[in-house]
Amino acid sequence: MNNSPTLKGSLLKNEPLAKYTSWRVGGPAEQMYIPEDKADLIEFIRQLPADEPVFWIGLGSNLLVRDGGFKGTVINTRNRLKNMKLQGAERVYVESGVPCAHVARYCSDLSLTGAEFLAGIPGTMGGALKMNAGAFGGETWNIVESVELINAQGQVSERAKQDFAIAYRSVQGLEDAWFLSTQLKLSKGDSQASLLQIKDLLEKRNTSQPTNKPTCGSVFKNPPGDYAARLIEACGLKGYQIGGAIVSEKHANFIVNQGNASAVDIETLIEHIQNQVHSQFGISLQTEVCRVGEGL
Repeated sequence: MNNSPTLKGSLLKNEPLAKYTSWRVGGPAEQMYIPEDKADLIEFIRQLPADEPVFWIGLGSNLLVRDGGFKGTVINTRNRLKNMKLQGAERVYVESGVPCAHVARYCSDLSLTGAEFLAGIPGTMGGALKMNAGAFGGETWNIVESVELINAQGQVSERAKQDFAIAYRSVQGLEDAWFLSTQLKLSKGDSQASLLQIKDLLEKRNTSQPTNKPTCGSVFKNPPGDYAARLIEACGLKGYQIGGAIVSEKHANFIVNQGNASAVDIETLIEHIQNQVHSQFGISLQTEVCRVGEGL
């Protein structure tokens, strides 16, 4: 790649990914780019070879990077692509690096309602868009009006919500492209009521989930008409451990890194849970967590 003097961000080589993921596991990225801003990121992507494997990371939740790391380029948007602004009376422009919790608070401060549930999603807007993340009955794409994308060639386009097939924890129609920003459509509401709702949701989350431990968030999607946590608990797997990875005693759909887990410990535990649930209930649990990279 041509390290052009026009680029303003940082390019790191052989960068360990464990320090960027909420599970605190993962081998190195061949290279990592931390852009200065959106314009700088667009310039960087335009200079990459079109066939370069690229992976984006925000807060590193909902992500398992294998121990062998990622052979390619990781784009790190943490504390980058963080612009938010009101556009018109009920629309908010949000770049993909903004943490979901910040979006929830920003909208409530503007007396806009509909984004409160984002307070319960431990990632960035880009990640939430990619998987249609949800919490407390809300889903990301319910409040999306349009998105701004960049493809592997560095071409930027705007797409409407209806251009995608949206389902539970699933977005199809992206092909080889990534989210730069989104425009959210919300409703006028009451700021105090909105803030109280956010406070209530966060209290519920802190009571029911191991929020102060290294996890990725929920590991499995809920099967239709049921809950992954209920099935895992019914198999007697709370507290079940492989290596340094353990099924949370607080919420069975969370796997905690006890401090010394490897990615292979976590992945082996995921497969054990799937096998047990399938054996006892005939249900194939699907992972919500995104797995990338290579084993050792």
